[in-house]
Amino acid sequence: MPPRIHATPTDAVSDTVRETVIVEGRKFLIDRPAGLDKVFDHPAVRSAYAADEYIPYWTDLWASARMLAKVILRERWAGRPEVLEVGCGLGLGGLAALARGLRVTFSDCDETAVGFAAANARLNGFTDFATLPLDLRSPPAGVTFPVVIGSDLMYEQRMVEPLAQFLKAVLAPGGVGLITDPDRLSARSFRWAARQAGLRTESSFVRAGEPGGERVKGTLYRVTHVP
Repeated sequence: MPPRIHATPTDAVSDTVRETVIVEGRKFLIDRPAGLDKVFDHPAVRSAYAADEYIPYWTDLWASARMLAKVILRERWAGRPEVLEVGCGLGLGGLAALARGLRVTFSDCDETAVGFAAANARLNGFTDFATLPLDLRSPPAGVTFPVVIGSDLMYEQRMVEPLAQFLKAVLAPGGVGLITDPDRLSARSFRWAARQAGLRTESSFVRAGEPGGERVKGTLYRVTHVP
C-alpha cells in the first residue's frame, strides 16, 4: 500500500507543556501538546481517522517510551550504530540513544510528531540526528539500519504484522530491533508474526515509570535479522 503521511494541525498542538523526564538518573526535557481533548476533537484529526483510522497518540508521553529509554540507556553498544526510531512520537527513545552517543533518525507517520521530536532533541542539546516522515506499513525501498527502536507500536491488532514486515525490510542483516510494549492484548501475536517474517525474537520483562510514581510492567522484544 502507498504510504500515508499525516500532519496534525499546528493550531491543535499550539498549547504545550514542558515535562522533566528522569530515566536511569538522566534528565530529559520533553515539550508535548497540552489539552489532548483539543487535539482529538480537531476537525482535521477527525477527518484523518475517517480516512485511515489515524489517531495522533503521539501527543502523549506513554509508559512504554520510558521503558524504551531505560533499555537503550542500559544497553551495551559497540561503536556508534545508526539508529532509526520508528513511530518516534515525542522522541524520548531517540533522546536516550543520542545521550549514549548514537546517531538517530526520528521517524513517524505524522510530520508534526517528527517536528516535536526534533525540537525536543535540540532542547536537550543534541544536534547529531535526522528526521524522516515514514509509514511503517510501507517500508522505504533500499533503506536499512543496524538498529531500529520503537515503543507501543502495536496498540491495535492491525499493526502487528506490518511491524514484523517493516522490521524484516528495514533491519540490516545482523541488525537488532528493540521494541517495548505495555503488554497490550494486541501484541500477543507479535512473536509469531516476527517468526513468520523470518526474524528471531526474544522477549524479556521491563518496567518503567516516574520516579516515586506508578510503575508500569511491559515487555521488551529484541528482534534480530539473521541473514
